[in-house]
Amino acid sequence: MKNRKRWVSILAGIMAAIMLLTLIVGLLPTPANAASSSEIRKQINELKKQKSELQEQIKDVKEQYKANEDEIEDIVQRKNVIDQEIQLLGAQVLNINQQIAAYNIMIADKQDELDNAQEHLQLLNKKNKERIQAMEEEGELSYWSVLFQANDFPDLLDRFNMVQEIAASDKRRLKALDEAAKAVSAAKESLEVEKTAVEQVKAELNQTQQQLVVKRQEADQVLTQLIAKGAEFEMLMDESEALQDELMKEIAIAEAEYKQALHQEWLATYVPPTTWPSQDVTPSEKPPSSSGWVCPVPYYTLTSPFGMRVHPIRGTWTMHNGVDMAAAQGTPIYAAKSGRVTVASFQAGGAGYYVSINHGDGFSSIYMHMTHYIVSPGMYVNAGQVIGYVGSTGGSTGPHLHFGISYNGTYVNPMNYV
Repeated sequence: MKNRKRWVSILAGIMAAIMLLTLIVGLLPTPANAASSSEIRKQINELKKQKSELQEQIKDVKEQYKANEDEIEDIVQRKNVIDQEIQLLGAQVLNINQQIAAYNIMIADKQDELDNAQEHLQLLNKKNKERIQAMEEEGELSYWSVLFQANDFPDLLDRFNMVQEIAASDKRRLKALDEAAKAVSAAKESLEVEKTAVEQVKAELNQTQQQLVVKRQEADQVLTQLIAKGAEFEMLMDESEALQDELMKEIAIAEAEYKQALHQEWLATYVPPTTWPSQDVTPSEKPPSSSGWVCPVPYYTLTSPFGMRVHPIRGTWTMHNGVDMAAAQGTPIYAAKSGRVTVASFQAGGAGYYVSINHGDGFSSIYMHMTHYIVSPGMYVNAGQVIGYVGSTGGSTGPHLHFGISYNGTYVNPMNYV
């Protein structure tokens, strides 16, 4: 939200600058309200500054958007791992539940065995108690009656041994049942201990599973926030890129109006000569070449030859598709060769007033930065005929003629022809 507020502030400021420039541009056609070139240039510079800042902001948002997308991918991968762990724990809990069920069955079986053993033990104890009680009630007569009923001495011994054996047998049975009951009880206790241990493992797994569920819920919340953040970044980028396009359009319009303002300011201050040389002025003393070319100005100083150079206004290393011939403002400019005028026009910030002539055989010539021209498109001119006058209109640093020759659409060095 903080980023969006910052962006809204920046975008609002740039929109205000655009509206201001649009207002200025809208007033330009009326001379009385026309803004000066310096004012327009100031606004252009401000817009370019805003554009540069906007581009930096777009770059920053794109980087944040990329980082956000990487974080989303990381969260999704973490969620997948958590889901796999939850699924694995679920399988382990299911297995443990099966183990606990098996323990419950075994413990129930042991309980049944223990119950049976205790029941037998109780029954035997009951019988022994009843026998002892009967003997106590009848006194020693009952015991001795068994012996006295013997027919003879061997029978007496047999009866005595029998009584002893019965007593010993009862004792052994009681002991065996007691030991069996204790063994079953111990086995049951062992199973319950094992069951308790398994249930503890189950509890730990359930706890871990619950923790993972919480982590997945937290990851879902973070993912939702990141997705919303990504959508906000996308909206900001769309808005800023649309605004950047608008800025570029307004800058282009302002640049054109700036060139127009420069031209209007030059026209407002330009004072033409009181007399113009007649069209009968003889061109340069240099006679026409065998190919029919003549020098376009009678006297000049070559200030910039044909070829690569540092542009005198833009300061960039660029190709100079002609030669610059410095001469006094108002110096007549001659057609360098006979031909038909194809262009006679004005280009703000560039060629100024200029003329282009088609000489046939693939050759054309161009004459730039005139004060004005005195020919029109379609007119046929002869070599040496005046077509305009040296000036400094358009993108110029002083009075001069930019003269160029092209052959089959490719510029060539004019000095090889004149």
